[in-house]
Amino acid sequence: MKDIVQREAPVLREIAKAVPIIEITSDKTRKIISEMKDAMALQKDGVAIAAPQIGVNQRIFVISGTLLKQADKKYKGDDSDLIFINPEIVKASKEKKAVEEGCLSVRWLYGKVNRSVRVTLRAFNEKGEKIERGASGLLAQIFQHEVDHLNGVLFIDKAKEVWEMSDEEIEELQRK
Repeated sequence: MKDIVQREAPVLREIAKAVPIIEITSDKTRKIISEMKDAMALQKDGVAIAAPQIGVNQRIFVISGTLLKQADKKYKGDDSDLIFINPEIVKASKEKKAVEEGCLSVRWLYGKVNRSVRVTLRAFNEKGEKIERGASGLLAQIFQHEVDHLNGVLFIDKAKEVWEMSDEEIEELQRK
């Protein structure tokens, strides 16, 4: 089981390497995705994770379909995890909104980040199929947060009004 690395880890500041097309459906890539899901499943408050967060310098991120559905009542997808390999944001709205963010690699810090309200993401799925997906709301925010990870950027680099969760709030979250 891979641990989630924290903000001091150099891998979080590197630009992640693209997964070679021939390796997208490989056992190696499937293993990385499985390790990402396992690491995320141990966290009660994480909706998504990028490969660098488990120390792997590859352009992959996973979103928990189950947690996304719970967090965003407007989300119309099923409970399946969403997997994006070599993702790139190809369109972003000029309209932005300050949204609250935290991160599994920047534990217990939160802040407001200006994010585009709508984005379009192009990537490969785990079957090696090219996909393009538009998003708004929480899903658009997650796309931007995770692509930032793949570009060596943490939300605290962009955040305004950063604050730390209190010990009581952390304990309550961990009890849930």
